[in-house]
Amino acid sequence: MPDFKLHCFALSGNSYKVALFFALAGIEWESIFVDYLGGETRTEQWRKTINEQGEAPVLEHGQTKISQSGIILDYLSEVTGHFGAQTAEERRDIMRWVLFDNHKFTSYYATLRFMYGLQKSGETPVVEFLRLRAKAAYAIVDEHLAHQAFMVGDRLTIADLSLAGYVFMPEETGIDHSAFPAITAWKDRPTPVYREVGPGINRTLKRVASNLIHATRFGSLFLRMSLPQNRCAVLRNML
Repeated sequence: MPDFKLHCFALSGNSYKVALFFALAGIEWESIFVDYLGGETRTEQWRKTINEQGEAPVLEHGQTKISQSGIILDYLSEVTGHFGAQTAEERRDIMRWVLFDNHKFTSYYATLRFMYGLQKSGETPVVEFLRLRAKAAYAIVDEHLAHQAFMVGDRLTIADLSLAGYVFMPEETGIDHSAFPAITAWKDRPTPVYREVGPGINRTLKRVASNLIHATRFGSLFLRMSLPQNRCAVLRNML
């Protein structure tokens, strides 16, 4: 029985950040499907027993229950020893980028993806606004990565994993990603994958992400969260 349980659904890039952590660290985990489109997170039962904020993912580890992907990643880095800070200064820098991701990089892009890529809203003033804000956030990260291999220091940390939540999602957003070459290079940068190929053997973050999307455990969530047209109305009601 895995020590870690994650309440998650595969449309969620925030769930994906945590799943990517587990995959890269070679840690066994159990996924507990969250029927987000069916309104599970809005029920009184969910908010009383799982997360009062009405959001996923939620991590369970023994008696500990944690929500918010950035806090989950921070907790996992602490208890597993993977992808965390080595100094207090480095931890502040990691959290600086995790907060930037949550507030701007993921926030605008995820909402744009939701409306334009999943709801098929077409071009609207809201979509145009979100795209401009997402591109501005991407430009900041791209400039940062133009001068170093990873977001903090010379190795993969949870800052990278937080920012990676939506960059591999396939839905259209109307953004030309060729305009951000440093982010593209970062996605293809060699990364150690402990469980799959052993310490010291490298694969790229992009390949690991692709493998995870198609893996049995998380891939099954993608299949369960497919988006036939008759569910788009549900998405609109939940925005």
